[in-house]
Amino acid sequence: MAHAHSHDHSAAPAGNHGRLAFAFALTCAMLVVETVGGWWSGSLALLADAAHMLVDSGALALAWAAAVFALKPADARRSFGYARMEVLAGFVNALVQVLLVAGIVYEAVRRLLNMGDIHIQSGVMLVVAAAGLLVNAVVLRSLHAHDHDDLNTAGARLHVFGDLLGSLATVAAALLVRYLGWEWADPVLSLLVALLILRSAFVLLKRSAHILLEGVPEGLAPDEIRAALATVDPCVAEVHHLHVWQLASGSRMATLHARLRDGGDPRQALVSIQQLLRERFSITHVTVQIEPCDCLDPDSGCAESGHAHVHDHVH
Repeated sequence: MAHAHSHDHSAAPAGNHGRLAFAFALTCAMLVVETVGGWWSGSLALLADAAHMLVDSGALALAWAAAVFALKPADARRSFGYARMEVLAGFVNALVQVLLVAGIVYEAVRRLLNMGDIHIQSGVMLVVAAAGLLVNAVVLRSLHAHDHDDLNTAGARLHVFGDLLGSLATVAAALLVRYLGWEWADPVLSLLVALLILRSAFVLLKRSAHILLEGVPEGLAPDEIRAALATVDPCVAEVHHLHVWQLASGSRMATLHARLRDGGDPRQALVSIQQLLRERFSITHVTVQIEPCDCLDPDSGCAESGHAHVHDHVH
């Protein structure tokens, strides 16, 4: 019985931690400006955006730490290294966004029910909101060039995008209050932003939870993998006990058992399987157990049926 590995433990994309640090610094600076401006003007939209930036500061700090940890090599306790930190950071960021939305909605409803007590200085509100819009656009641009599968940076971008929407809504609310006297526009637009943020947070939460719960990586079809492996090489009789999962940012991995025909070359079978999975399905870490006869794993449940099961397996 042969056993082989083909792997590539990818570190975090170079430069991600630098962009995240830059985004963190700008966000902290704007947080102070919006807090003072929101208190001075009496604008809920501005204060909500400041609260959002407070959460963003923590989220960006967490994302930066995750990116730095992801660069650390594997050790005796974590054989796959720390790349999974980015998935955890994305998951936490999404949860925090949901809590933030709940707070904004509560305060917006409270203000709508007590509009007579609200007095907004639209001039201050407009200047600060415009500055926040500019800063958020710069930060979002700095985080734009990242791997699509990088959930850590995606989580940070989600927060910044929410801030951008908040600043845009605040600018609109300031214009409506200043020129039309519609003070109700401030809490109403805050509610609209909250709904947009909630939708984006749900998408990120679903995506990161899918990886943590061992879901099949996006873009992979179990039936297609099974069919491709069945014809990968003449010496391979059948493939079973197949597991496919994603560790982090595009790092797809697989384990499988391959039963050979009589006289089959184990080395040739390994090379064919690894090459197929790497080139066709972008699976870079493959562990293959070669079996010259029936499956020797009593827990696989696949020896008699010859049926291959595909699912995520997270380390």
